[in-house]
Amino acid sequence: MFKKIIPYINCENELPVNIISEAVQYETRGADELFVFNYSTDEASREEFFGAVKEITRQIDIPVYIGCFVERFEDVKKALYTGASYVMIQYSLLKNHEVIKEASGRFGKDKIVIETEHYKDIFKPDFMETLENLGVYALLLKHVEWTEDLAETITASKLPVIIRDSLSNNDIAALLKPDNVLGISTNYYKNKDMFKAKLSLKAQSIEVNTFDSSIKFSKFKLNREGMIPVVVQDYKTCEVLMLAYMNEEAFHKTIETGKMTYYSRSRKALWTKGETSGHFQYVKALWIDCDKDTILAKVLQIGSACHTGNQSCFFTELVKKEYDNTNPLTVFTEVYNIILDRKKNPKEGSYTNYLFEKGIDKILKKCGEEAAEIIIAAKNPDSEELKYEISDFLYHMMVLMAECNLDWSDIVKELAGRR
Repeated sequence: MFKKIIPYINCENELPVNIISEAVQYETRGADELFVFNYSTDEASREEFFGAVKEITRQIDIPVYIGCFVERFEDVKKALYTGASYVMIQYSLLKNHEVIKEASGRFGKDKIVIETEHYKDIFKPDFMETLENLGVYALLLKHVEWTEDLAETITASKLPVIIRDSLSNNDIAALLKPDNVLGISTNYYKNKDMFKAKLSLKAQSIEVNTFDSSIKFSKFKLNREGMIPVVVQDYKTCEVLMLAYMNEEAFHKTIETGKMTYYSRSRKALWTKGETSGHFQYVKALWIDCDKDTILAKVLQIGSACHTGNQSCFFTELVKKEYDNTNPLTVFTEVYNIILDRKKNPKEGSYTNYLFEKGIDKILKKCGEEAAEIIIAAKNPDSEELKYEISDFLYHMMVLMAECNLDWSDIVKELAGRR
């Protein structure tokens, strides 16, 4: 089981745009998970915080812990509805511990993490057993004074432990060694490269999540120059962005840093994509073809891939035959974007704008009517009518999504979690 580095961001009195930017940077620099918190009881502050976390979960792929003031089950529900994977609850502030039991019963026992202000609570008789019975997934200890007794108690504990530490006094390797420690939550790595830290931990025989190639470079089939071509693809849209080449040094640097690094045949030197432009390519996955002579890289592309400013290097059409290029995997997003554009840029005579002008009640009425039409059409042996009614319903549902500030990424992420 990998030991995790979990940076934390204190979001109190911080602008959402800064929080979101910092979260994205942490992911690209090697964070395994992220902990964001704002324990304010002010309703306006909480809503702004939830909005920021929702945008964070849209933009990053790593799991997010959300720490917020919890008084009722509804508070846990609102926190998880941001898209966060876990809710962090301060034990000392929770008056009714049955809230934990209700939340774990509704959302599962892998969603609730308890944060204790006093790390010595772990020494109390039955403390860990009580949390386990309430349905807690893990315990976060903060402000620890590291001793052998504490390490032994954590190892013997019934719940996994996350240690929150600034790393100013304690050594991360020592904190991670006990078997039951899930990871370290710290702000030490702000503006720092966590890939380097992980390589150091790995050298100390601590299992951490790094890139490791399943096949040695020596097994690849190289061209006469000792290089292998790399086809680079956007990891979400699958758009082909560019073609470049790697030698062995470039390949290993890509694996170590998580940034796509190539060999320039013209300059006869290594180059990390984005070093001068800022348009880095962060590795999501590397694949080798059946002949082991071409690599497919799936990346998070920052900015444009092409030096001309185009998103992809493949923008010059040579020949073309007319064909239907409708992508069933993207059509919902494309239609939704048109609906969203109508909301932002009203067009006279647009039915979509008519619905937005009439408001939520009209949109809900139309969704209800179209749902009823689906039921009626389904009783008809001719499926053509059902196809049209489902399409009408999906359109009106997307109008509702736009009205309520939801997009397909929210829906897809929720569905993916139910697989």
